[in-house]
Amino acid sequence: MSSASKYYGRRRRSSPLLPEGVDIIVESSPFDACSIVDKFLVYASSLIVVGSPIWFYGGIIYLFRKWRHYRELANAAAANKNITTSHYATSSGESSQESSEKQPPLSQEEIQKFNLDYEQYQRLAKRYCTALVTVLILSIWGPHRSRKVGEFLNARKWRLWDAWLNYVGYTVLHDKGSATRINNPQVNNNDDAILAFVPHGIFPFALAFSCLPQRGYEETWGVFRPVVATATKLFPLVRTFIAWMGGIDASRSAVSSALNLSESVGIAPGGIAEMFETYPKPGFHRNDEAFRVRNGIFKLAVKHNRPIIPIYCFGATKMLRRVQLPTFIENLSRMLKISLCLFFGKLGLPIPFRQRLMYVMGKTIYPPINNTSGELLDQQAQEMHHRFCDEIIRIFENNKEHYGWGNKMIRLV
Repeated sequence: MSSASKYYGRRRRSSPLLPEGVDIIVESSPFDACSIVDKFLVYASSLIVVGSPIWFYGGIIYLFRKWRHYRELANAAAANKNITTSHYATSSGESSQESSEKQPPLSQEEIQKFNLDYEQYQRLAKRYCTALVTVLILSIWGPHRSRKVGEFLNARKWRLWDAWLNYVGYTVLHDKGSATRINNPQVNNNDDAILAFVPHGIFPFALAFSCLPQRGYEETWGVFRPVVATATKLFPLVRTFIAWMGGIDASRSAVSSALNLSESVGIAPGGIAEMFETYPKPGFHRNDEAFRVRNGIFKLAVKHNRPIIPIYCFGATKMLRRVQLPTFIENLSRMLKISLCLFFGKLGLPIPFRQRLMYVMGKTIYPPINNTSGELLDQQAQEMHHRFCDEIIRIFENNKEHYGWGNKMIRLV
């Protein structure tokens, strides 16, 4: 069954507090459902996972400096060891009596101490070197980064994810709108849709909570493979979790290959560039919400005849805050395709603020019936792009009041 139709058969609930045409698919847990244990798990995992670039690369630097320190001490001890042996030899042109008058020979205990120091420093240098090499090898390549390992560990059902979903008050709505749902008869029902999550946010929490916890997808859109930026490789633990979920690199060829295999994929189409297009950037207000959608995903949708489900996640941009940096850093970040930004959460740490996440699924955007290639494909992709952006704006404006964002505006950048 396709992702575009998986949730149509789910038991849905209506509420007089919601706009017309909006149904509840996953209801938010009560505020007090987040226990002290849940908060501890969230705080600890945030420091470990979100803060992994700090402690991981700091740890590498620490191991390297320790290895270099003990290597230098071992070399110094080896030099002292060589000096002690020369005390028993006669220098060129000197008698043994003259040599002993200049510097008396060391005792056997002192010679043994130099030997022990050398062996100790050499042993510690080897230990730190082994630890450094092991960490680097596992960070670059490791058998633990496999979907089978994630399945073996039953990672999607960990108690940790329940804590996170309680912390963010995970909610999913379906906004059908007033128009009749129109299908594309040429879309193969065995194919899965492309799930497009807006906005990206400083950290893609919206995409993460929709695919990692079993509670996040089993009642909604089903299992899918997340499309992630290459920069996630800089986050060692994040990279491992992504590998367990079958993550796809955000290159066109990798995504196209996954679509060829009739696999469902999820993507945050705004990418890294979107996180800079919001407050506190000059020209933006605190009440401005912005989104940016690249055209590449729509070209793939037309090419592979895949529908796209627009999903807006209210609250995703408020879990972390960003410090505005000089413009050249933003340009450098886009050029390198990595997120060079300074962010913070609770107490200035990488712990997200507690913010309710409300996912709203809009009307499915279907590709044209007569899709083609070349310039016409670009036009058809552009048409899907416009329809997608209009639908994101519609579901935002239609649902912002009951989320508590009645004073906010959304901007397409």
